[in-house]
Amino acid sequence: MLEKTPPLAGKLMNSNYSRTVLTNGLRVLTIPMEGLSSATVLVLIGAGSRYEEADKAGLSHFVEHMIFKGTKKRPTAFDISSLVDSVGGENNAFTGKDQTGFYIKIQKDRLALAFDILSDTLRDSLYLEEEIEREKGPIIEEINMYEDNPLYKIDDVFYELIFDGNPLGWSTAGEKKTVKSIKRDDFLNYVKRFYQGSDMVLAVAGNVNAEEVEKLAEEYFSSFDKGQKEKFIKFEENQTKPQIKIAYKKTDQAHIYFGFPAFSFFDPDRYALEVLSAILGGGMSSRLFIQVRERRGLAYYVRADNDTYHETGLFAARAGLNLEKVEEAVKVILDEFYKTKNGDITEKELSKSKEFLKGRTMLGLESSRRVAEWYAEKELMENQIETPAELLKNIEKVTLADVNRVAKRIFKPEKANLAVIGPFEDKEKLLNIISGK
Repeated sequence: MLEKTPPLAGKLMNSNYSRTVLTNGLRVLTIPMEGLSSATVLVLIGAGSRYEEADKAGLSHFVEHMIFKGTKKRPTAFDISSLVDSVGGENNAFTGKDQTGFYIKIQKDRLALAFDILSDTLRDSLYLEEEIEREKGPIIEEINMYEDNPLYKIDDVFYELIFDGNPLGWSTAGEKKTVKSIKRDDFLNYVKRFYQGSDMVLAVAGNVNAEEVEKLAEEYFSSFDKGQKEKFIKFEENQTKPQIKIAYKKTDQAHIYFGFPAFSFFDPDRYALEVLSAILGGGMSSRLFIQVRERRGLAYYVRADNDTYHETGLFAARAGLNLEKVEEAVKVILDEFYKTKNGDITEKELSKSKEFLKGRTMLGLESSRRVAEWYAEKELMENQIETPAELLKNIEKVTLADVNRVAKRIFKPEKANLAVIGPFEDKEKLLNIISGK
């Protein structure tokens, strides 16, 4: 049965989407997009690597790999993939720290097929022993690929450093030894625990209407158990001194990830942080790009990242550098960080960064998949939906004083974290730099 919910106060008013909740707790979002001949059906689940136990690290990602390997109704991976291919559809999945997603993009008149396949695979996958053992090979090779590529591996090194001791710092892909140890019962127990209506969001974006989507949701997803939302180990930020972690590797280029603890997605200062991030590392005219690459030729790539989670977050810059120029680059980046908390940002930069964020947001939402992900993630992670228009309105309200205040909140010497991959062993010089010595 469908249980209609009233619009959430304020933020959901006058928004071009519909929200419904099934009696098993599954939330259903319909986001119409005119002019398309297709739609994306996405199921987003509150399950990811931060919910795992240490001896089962990588299980969330492994489950994602196994979902399309066969069900009671469609026993083989070929049965599933050929059905999607037969109508020219696309299906894929992804795993993060706190969410796992499965989607099918399909012609609008084949919408029921997408619902059928997704509900079938999420509810009735077989997890056959022989398939599990076979899939361990590709997953281990995926881990090897990340290990061999510093551009990817630097993420893991930095997360291990800044979230030390918490599952947030674990690699989503897991460790080779834990992946090898995972058994069929682990899959069955995990899916029973996490793949429940109360912790799932079904978002459909494209040439669709709410009546059809809600009818299909009731038909295909009402049989899922309600369950309950699982808890994770919260990260308590208590850093009191700068930290550095070097992953020794013989490379021709050094990779660094340099940053600080930041905000959760509930913090009111998150909008000012978005603006600050754009000023420092958003695009080829940003401060870091100009200072690190254009003026000094120290790096090929340099950018800023701003990641948010339920109770914490991070802000950081990352770059691929000349091996001989790492110390210089860290000094330049640190200098640019600290300038922003000393009133160095201009009104022109503020205005430009807002327009940059507006443009990137709109460009990023031209596909139905991205739109479905936006709404589903807001609903799942925050229990409320901030539309793109509402986000941009909040960003437009940000003042120079806001950005200056946020820079002062974040850029504290004792909170600095630097991860490095390259042929280095001596931490002291770099540690002295980020300590301000």
